[in-house]
Amino acid sequence: MSGIDGIVTQGGRGGAAVGIGSRSRAVDAAQSNKDSVMATGLAASPSRRGFAVGAAQLVAVVALWRSAPAAEALPKMTVTRDPSCGCCGEWVEHVRAAGIPADVVEVENVVPLKTRLGVPEALMSCHTAEIGGYVVEGHVPAEAIKRLLAEKPKAIGLAVAGMPVGSPGMEVPGQPPQSYEIKIFSADRQHVFARYRGLQQI
Repeated sequence: MSGIDGIVTQGGRGGAAVGIGSRSRAVDAAQSNKDSVMATGLAASPSRRGFAVGAAQLVAVVALWRSAPAAEALPKMTVTRDPSCGCCGEWVEHVRAAGIPADVVEVENVVPLKTRLGVPEALMSCHTAEIGGYVVEGHVPAEAIKRLLAEKPKAIGLAVAGMPVGSPGMEVPGQPPQSYEIKIFSADRQHVFARYRGLQQI
């Protein structure tokens, strides 16, 4: 009986060892398979790839935005005008709408200022503006003023002689806009800076 018991006992221990080994190998195989499935799922998941790509793009955009220089603000304009001139006020509203800040000074006689600033008599108009070290005489379109400030030529300024119909501040309902020249001038010379019809450059 003891021999049989010994065989049974020995056989039981061997069976237990074999059972434990089998379970261990099965657990390892299952874990390996789980890891493989997870890795495959992560690599193949379009939503996860899309999230990663989107996050990377967002970081790049934020970095670019932080490194980009701020847009340079336009300098403030000072407009000197006759208080009774209605078209002068319309022109001021035109430049303000284009993003150019403007203060207005009203005087009864603007001619002495024009002369002091070096505006040729042939180019004089109703109002005179000063901006960024330049003189702007008459109904000059805002886009031409911005170009002047960007290019920074050696000159006194720009002028539109007279008051052409259809120029900024001189719009007349029912009348077609006239063509006109914007002159750039210095103390001893002047030439055409741009040609416009109404608000459109030609």
